[in-house]
Formats: sequence, C-alpha cells, structure tokens
Amino acid sequence: MPRRSRVPHRYRFRSVWLLQAPPAVVYAVLERVESYPCWWPQVRSVDRIDARSGTARFRSLLPYDLDVVAGEGVRDPRAGVLEVTLGGDLEGWVRWTVEPRGGGTRAVFEQEVELRKPLLRRLAVPGRPLFMINHALMMRGGRRGLAAWLAR
Repeated sequence: MPRRSRVPHRYRFRSVWLLQAPPAVVYAVLERVESYPCWWPQVRSVDRIDARSGTARFRSLLPYDLDVVAGEGVRDPRAGVLEVTLGGDLEGWVRWTVEPRGGGTRAVFEQEVELRKPLLRRLAVPGRPLFMINHALMMRGGRRGLAAWLAR
C-alpha cells in the first residue's frame, strides 16, 4: 500500500505477499533477478552489467516503460533481506524482507523512489492516482506469478 509523499514525484510503496513455500526457497528465487521476467509479467527484461549490477525494464498497464539501473545494496540470506539501489527512470531503492509465516513465507516488498523520467515528472500530479493503480497491478501480477513459479 502506498504512503503519501509531500513531493508529487516521490513514491513509497509496501506490499506483503504470503507464499506457500519455505523462506529459503522464496529468497533464492528473489535473489535470481535475471529470472524475474520468467514469472513476473510486468518485468520485461533484466540484463546483468556485472556481478553486482544490471538493467531492468518494467511495464504494467499504462503505456510506458521504466528503465532502471539496479545496484546491489544489501544481500543477507540469514536475515532474509535483499536490497538494491535504483537509477535511471526511477531513483531510490527496493527492499525484499523474507520471513517464515505459518507453513510458508511472508515476503515484504518496500520501495522508495523518485520519478526521473521527464514525462512522468510532468504528469506527477494529475497522473498520481493512475501511477498508483499501475503499481498495484504490477505487484498483483508479481505475487501471482511468483506463487505459480513456486508451485511448479
């Protein structure tokens, strides 16, 4: 669920996914970012630059792509934390926190970003509700895709 920002082109999001797989398995899938396009429909491409960074392209319902350069921030399997920094069309960070919940896993996705793509910055105020819906649809697609991927 998004948190309101005072700056119209900044966003904070938090999503919780409950998954029927052990935390170590979920963490291992989330750690392999190059496989995201296999299970997350809105992640169009992921290409490695080197062992600690890469590029990614996202597109949800709205007709625009977001291109980012992601750099490894925190990678701590024992704590269940993965964090990356983002540059490009979005600047900020994304964090996954994976923990046991019942017989499965609770995966928390948190993101703080600023729109850097000029067109989206210009549309920040009138487009905010649509951008938030677009993000929610992307997260729904990711949760469904990951659950199906884990169930194979």
